[in-house]
Amino acid sequence: MMEQQARVLSQTYADWVQVEVEMKSACNHCDNSEQCGTASVAKAFSVKEQRFSVPADRQYEPGDLLKLGLPESVVLKSAALVYLPPLFGLLGGGLTGQWLASLNGWSTNSLAMFGGFFGALLCWCLGKRAARQLEAEAQPVILAYLGKELAKPACCANETGVRE
Repeated sequence: MMEQQARVLSQTYADWVQVEVEMKSACNHCDNSEQCGTASVAKAFSVKEQRFSVPADRQYEPGDLLKLGLPESVVLKSAALVYLPPLFGLLGGGLTGQWLASLNGWSTNSLAMFGGFFGALLCWCLGKRAARQLEAEAQPVILAYLGKELAKPACCANETGVRE
């Protein structure tokens, strides 16, 4: 089970709570202000927070911290659906293009390349759609209540002098 800390934003319905999850980097150096090429790209293009609703078994107040869990199988299946179908599409499209070219007496290399490209593109689109559907059906669950969020100390003010 993959775990992530989330902050409660609101609870509009009795059995659903809206939470905000701060996105973390894979190497955990982006938050420590250590500079690298990946950190620069991540800061420029990545979303810092993600908001969504999860089913709740009790009432929560805004600012409460929760531990959310998501089965690893969902992430692994999504990754497999995004990466494996294009590979099979590339191979299948290339072989199909080469076979069609050899039947008609055309250049097998060029048709194999075009077939591989279009096969990979088609299978990537299908895999991406299936991965989105799988992720939409996967619902994180609340594993634990972690208490109230602590106020940030005054030393952690941003450039304008306003506390974050």
